[in-house]
Amino acid sequence: MVLQSASLVYPLSGLVVGFVIGLTGVGGGSLMTPLLLWLGFHPTTAVGTDLIYAAITKSIGTVAQHAGGTVDWKVVRRLAYGSVPATVLTLFVLSHINGESRLLGDTIKFVLGIALLLTAICILFRKYFAEVLARRYGDISDVRTRTLTVVSGAIVGVLVSLSSVGAGAIGVTALILLYPRLPLARVVGSDIAHGVPLTLIAGAGYWYQGDVNWVLLFNLLIGSIPGILAGSMLAPRLPEYGLRPALAAILLFVGANSVMHAHLF
Repeated sequence: MVLQSASLVYPLSGLVVGFVIGLTGVGGGSLMTPLLLWLGFHPTTAVGTDLIYAAITKSIGTVAQHAGGTVDWKVVRRLAYGSVPATVLTLFVLSHINGESRLLGDTIKFVLGIALLLTAICILFRKYFAEVLARRYGDISDVRTRTLTVVSGAIVGVLVSLSSVGAGAIGVTALILLYPRLPLARVVGSDIAHGVPLTLIAGAGYWYQGDVNWVLLFNLLIGSIPGILAGSMLAPRLPEYGLRPALAAILLFVGANSVMHAHLF
């Protein structure tokens, strides 16, 4: 698809996605990548461009989170021990597949759909999962927590590298389950900070393959930055119990549609 730099479609798309991010804290990869696919971009271009977009926005968020003391760097390191090798390995596999092949495009659509469905489930049932885990297992030893954190990072690394989705709601849910005593603000801050090296490395891999559209990225950022600011200011005034189920419903629909249109079976 040829991108017209003067088109308002892309800044407006960034504005809408940024607004949702500001309102709910979720929606970057979950909404941006499906939106770019719907606009006609090849799956690898959609994922690659969204990864660089996420790296930039998460970097800004990490600076703010670190300044507020809401980043647990020990947790970030544990996640990165799993996600960075998993991301590099996934990129290595992708580099040996023709970027224009139908198989790769369908694989990305399928993984994207699964990641969206998992994200929606995490949004809807996060508190329930935490309560069940606490009742059944109680406190988890530090050794097991560290191991499971690395494994969680690896899973998120694969999902993000293939679909750009997973570093938000899925990562936050994993941290809530593994670190029930960690304040939610530090959980979110740590997840955002972990997303920076993850999306940067994954995005660099797509960039190397020529799958990042820089004009598109610039247009998305023009809209998303004011969108995030507006959504963040409005968020405290709106009831969360209505916002998150609505977002989850959208992700369930888009995720199911993506899986059904991935012709892998």
